[in-house]
Amino acid sequence: MSTLARPRNDRMIAGVCSALGRRFGISANVVRLIFVLSCLLPGPQFLIYILGWILIPEER
Repeated sequence: MSTLARPRNDRMIAGVCSALGRRFGISANVVRLIFVLSCLLPGPQFLIYILGWILIPEER
């Protein structure tokens, strides 16, 4: 597993889904699809995404 860092080149909005995909060894598109599907359920998905945007550092 690689370290958790938002990539500079493989991002759609902030790179949070891409960072999670790289960290766990799955496609960033799969993580994005899971996030979009989870938005259909009630919960704090957008707040968690924003927290990830703030807390996950960018690649150097």
